[in-house]
Amino acid sequence: MQTADAQTLVLCALADGPKHGYAINTAIAELTGERLGVGSLYGALARLEAKRFVEPEPSDAEGRKRPVRITAEGRAVLERELRSMAQVAATGLRRLATGAA
Repeated sequence: MQTADAQTLVLCALADGPKHGYAINTAIAELTGERLGVGSLYGALARLEAKRFVEPEPSDAEGRKRPVRITAEGRAVLERELRSMAQVAATGLRRLATGAA
């Protein structure tokens, strides 16, 4: 798995709309090739909700699925984090290209 933080992966998964836990993990698997463990996924969701970066949506008709959505603050945090990661990646790739192999 790529070395991205579980919270960042969850926010990325929610960037295009609300999802419940299984759908979040499916989106993460599409992005990274691997799923988060249940503890990692729901731990990240709990931390993000405590920070008000995500919030619950109403449950489905049977009350089984609890979709969550990214908040405006969560979206801003995600954008800053991704821009920072892009800058680090670009610098690292540049250094690799100029370094001796």
